[in-house]
Amino acid sequence: MTEFLLKIFVKDKDNVRKPEVRNAYGSFAGIVGIVLNLLLSAVKIAVGLISASISVTADGLNNLSDMGSSVITLVGFKLSNKPADADHPFGHGRMEYISGFAVSLLILLVGFELIKDSVSRLISGTPAPEYTLLPVVVLIISISVKFFMYLFNRKLGLKIDSDTLFAAAKDSLSDCFASLAILAAVIITKFVNVPFNLDAVMGFLVGGFIIYSGCSAAKDTLDDLLGKPPAAGFVKELESTIMSFGGFLGIHDLIVHNYGEGRCFASVHVEVPEDADIVKCHEKIDLCEKLVNEKYSIILVIHMDPIDVSSPVTAMTRNKIAEALKEIHKDITIHDFRMTPKSDDRTNLIFDMVVPSDVKAGDGELIKRANLIASKIDKTFVCVITVDRNYL
Repeated sequence: MTEFLLKIFVKDKDNVRKPEVRNAYGSFAGIVGIVLNLLLSAVKIAVGLISASISVTADGLNNLSDMGSSVITLVGFKLSNKPADADHPFGHGRMEYISGFAVSLLILLVGFELIKDSVSRLISGTPAPEYTLLPVVVLIISISVKFFMYLFNRKLGLKIDSDTLFAAAKDSLSDCFASLAILAAVIITKFVNVPFNLDAVMGFLVGGFIIYSGCSAAKDTLDDLLGKPPAAGFVKELESTIMSFGGFLGIHDLIVHNYGEGRCFASVHVEVPEDADIVKCHEKIDLCEKLVNEKYSIILVIHMDPIDVSSPVTAMTRNKIAEALKEIHKDITIHDFRMTPKSDDRTNLIFDMVVPSDVKAGDGELIKRANLIASKIDKTFVCVITVDRNYL
């Protein structure tokens, strides 16, 4: 059914890297959420007032807040698709992440309110309400609709890799459990004489689950806002695409900046032989940048690093140093290696050292340790090091 609806409402639905297609997915999800949550909210609040059931009314108010979340999702995708301007030269793509974070805050608010009301009823000794068949039917329908919305938002989220839609999916699943717990309380209270307000206890447990889901969704969207590394599979594919051009000996210092889906910028250093034709190298770099942009919608900037591939002494020294530095950390790598002519007094080894993020030592201490390791190989070796951090 979802695929059928997508064919009708989302033009060019398979080209999910295009910002306008992502916007169409987000708008479609937002409209579906608004309509379904509004209907559920109206029915539950009406039934809750008729049956004097606080829990069913509260569940209806929960759906009303979900409708607000859907509005935020819709607005977020609309704003994220705004073109770049003088104040935001990289576009407004991160509005999608901000809207996802706002949805997470609404989830947390609902969870805290549910816990507060449940604790208040338990402390005051408020008895559980008398239920009829009508709330049971409404809750069963609600669970079915909310489970459909969970699958719907999750499927769309996977298609366009959207944390906002994943947050909406988690919210829908939380609502499923909330309604299920209330339904269980309704059925048990109707047929069993429970000595306490089971409805309030269920409300407390559901509130805790909703808060957990809200925290998880908030973490995901905050990671995007703060700047998380690109997916390992994507990095490997991008590196493979760059290295498919003949004459490139290696790459390093790959950095990917994400300003929202479909708005990525990247830079990388490409190693080429120092005696290569610079004009031909530049032509390959231009072609590579163009291919990456067409294939991944990434604006790539390539810096060319000439390296000495003709000197066996340089190659041997580089390999020895690279292996020896693993004494500091097994994942340390080096690049841009150069060395001055061998001397009886001092031989400079000039290179960049890439340090993993879990190495806590400062740059000065790392350089000191590297020089000590190099001097054990040859007492004339002096390392001139630029310490790099791995941004992947």
